[in-house]
Amino acid sequence: MPQSPAQPVIQLEKLVVRYGSFVAVDGLDLELMPGELFGLLGPNGAGKSSTLRVLIGQRPPSSGKVTVFGKDIVTHWAQIKPLFGYVPDRENHFEEFTGRGNLAFFAGLYDVPTQKIDDCLSLVELDEAADLPVRGYSMGMRRKLLLARALLHQPPLLYLDEPTANLDIHSAGVVRRILRTLVANGCTVLLTTHNMDEVEAICDRVAILCRGRLVALDSPLALRRQHCERKVDVTFTSGERRAFDLDQNDQRSDLAQVVQSGQVACLQTREFDFHETFLKLTGTSFQ
Repeated sequence: MPQSPAQPVIQLEKLVVRYGSFVAVDGLDLELMPGELFGLLGPNGAGKSSTLRVLIGQRPPSSGKVTVFGKDIVTHWAQIKPLFGYVPDRENHFEEFTGRGNLAFFAGLYDVPTQKIDDCLSLVELDEAADLPVRGYSMGMRRKLLLARALLHQPPLLYLDEPTANLDIHSAGVVRRILRTLVANGCTVLLTTHNMDEVEAICDRVAILCRGRLVALDSPLALRRQHCERKVDVTFTSGERRAFDLDQNDQRSDLAQVVQSGQVACLQTREFDFHETFLKLTGTSFQ
């Protein structure tokens, strides 16, 4: 028998979030599928955090409908809450507790066994600092402890607000590997960010928001293909410089000829420039 199509884990239908007369999210439609790592991308004020606040129960929708695992987020909140983990953009640890003590407190709320605390600390490379007070943790260690806390009860859905902010290169890589492993095991992950490099590194799809509205929705690779300048900048041995447009047949032929002739001193393709792409899509600079 043919398998029935997978149902969305998260479905936003005409979501509106207002703060007084200000519309932060303006008729947003989105679907997140099971086992997807999805990025909400945009500058400050784009509507990312307001959307996330609705999903974590901090703010009800002003209008529209939000369902999580097929359940309405307003009428079935008690059933939805245990199904997700959340990593906020600002830490809220108990400073006087150790890292292990912080996790133990939250493990008690979900009846999580002690061994899971050790597993989560090890996963984020905090096992050696587990018994040190959090007040002595670096900013990166604090961020990783937030992730460990969110994973304690093994939720099938994970929300992260700027998950690698203030992390060094190694720690950011650890977090990204963890997220990809979670997704490979069936977890659905939604992260907000304004870091296009991060989106390209780990996301399956990305939604770009501007002033509360959806302006683009696709995979990072598709966005790159759609908006990347297909040009090659060539510096000749003579010092002359020329740009070749790869979308033009004659210029592709010319480029092949100059490369074959040995006249090229340096050749460079143009990188995808998200700032320029965002400006083109929205008419607004990305800051």
